Amino acid sequence: MDLDLAFPTLPPKLQKGKAPEKVVHPYSRKAAYLAREETRLKRKERQKNDKATRLNVIGEKLLWFQGQLDPEKMSYARKDACEIIERYLHRFDSELEQIELMNGIKGRQGRLHGAREAVIKQTIERERAQYEGIGFEIPDILNGKHLKTFREWTGDLKKLPNIKLRTVNNKGLDTKSKGTEDNQEAENNKQDEEDDLGNEPDGGTSMSD
Repeated sequence: MDLDLAFPTLPPKLQKGKAPEKVVHPYSRKAAYLAREETRLKRKERQKNDKATRLNVIGEKLLWFQGQLDPEKMSYARKDACEIIERYLHRFDSELEQIELMNGIKGRQGRLHGAREAVIKQTIERERAQYEGIGFEIPDILNGKHLKTFREWTGDLKKLPNIKLRTVNNKGLDTKSKGTEDNQEAENNKQDEEDDLGNEPDGGTSMSD
């Protein structure tokens, strides 16, 4: 007698485990929820990246202005601020000259760095329009207390909310008299006193606004 036939081998016990996940129907409410959640997470990540990029751009701008400060100068008038802004608006001059030189070589086919050149010119045009219109935003160096805080800033982006900003334009700058400049300086001193009392000066904003 064949023992294999008499005592058939039993199949091994099935291993216990998690039940396979159910396939989500593409038109079910759960599928709609998952799609919305994915969209929300992507939007949140995009906003986070956009904010980081914006803060980096602002940080680079403020560091540039900080590098222009005269360590011996304890206060700035509007005219001084406008002179620094003019230098800022010409910060790409050297790069544009290099691009022009490269493209001026005889026999050059096509224009090199055309995209970069276009971005620079658009940026300068936008900033110039702000400066000659509603005002160009800079660190508030017209206010003595805010200037001191700005000088002490180490470039830490987390400390940007401590930096007060101010919009400055060049309207009427050429016709401004010495008396008007003196009045502006007196107004800045008055704002310093208001700050000591806990008031926010007119025209000034912070990075957290």
